[in-house]
Amino acid sequence: MKNLPNRDQSLEIMKKYVKSETLQRHMLIVEAVMRHFAELYQEDADAWGILGLLHDIDYELYPDEHCQKAPEILRAEGFDEDFIRSVVSHGYGLVSDIAPETNAEKVLFTIDELTGLVYAAALMRPSKSILDMETKSVMKKFKTPAFAAAVDREVIRSGAEMLGKSVEEVVTETIVAMRKIASEIGLDGSQAVEENA
Repeated sequence: MKNLPNRDQSLEIMKKYVKSETLQRHMLIVEAVMRHFAELYQEDADAWGILGLLHDIDYELYPDEHCQKAPEILRAEGFDEDFIRSVVSHGYGLVSDIAPETNAEKVLFTIDELTGLVYAAALMRPSKSILDMETKSVMKKFKTPAFAAAVDREVIRSGAEMLGKSVEEVVTETIVAMRKIASEIGLDGSQAVEENA
């Protein structure tokens, strides 16, 4: 992944193709988690962050062709084939046959679904905050198939296996990463304060 645009330019590209606030928030969350894991792996946090920020670039416009339309969009925006491959690999086994190989690809594959589960679990808390949420409460939700039923637990499990980590370890680091942007994503408890006011 060479010659990537900077974060501001990447954000502009994201907003050009994604208008849904919900999807934008998801992409920002994945960006933050990717940056956190890049630091753990001592790799390029900016490159990993941009990968997270743009991973669902085609989803809103082409939901039935997810990961199929991303290459042409990203090529038009000047991204190289390595970056495009990394984006497409997050749909492995679902909408893509490109398997994650690099650390960044494996992390993206694992945490894409997981961030949705963690976000939903935080919203269910009385505090509506991720700041006081622990791994065990997410794991409880993880083991309850009816909770956030659209989240593919098998993807999370196989991703953690690719990384040589337990699901608990990945959940813990994802919570830590999402705490860093809690106020930006509405999980700092201020929603609960407003509701109680």
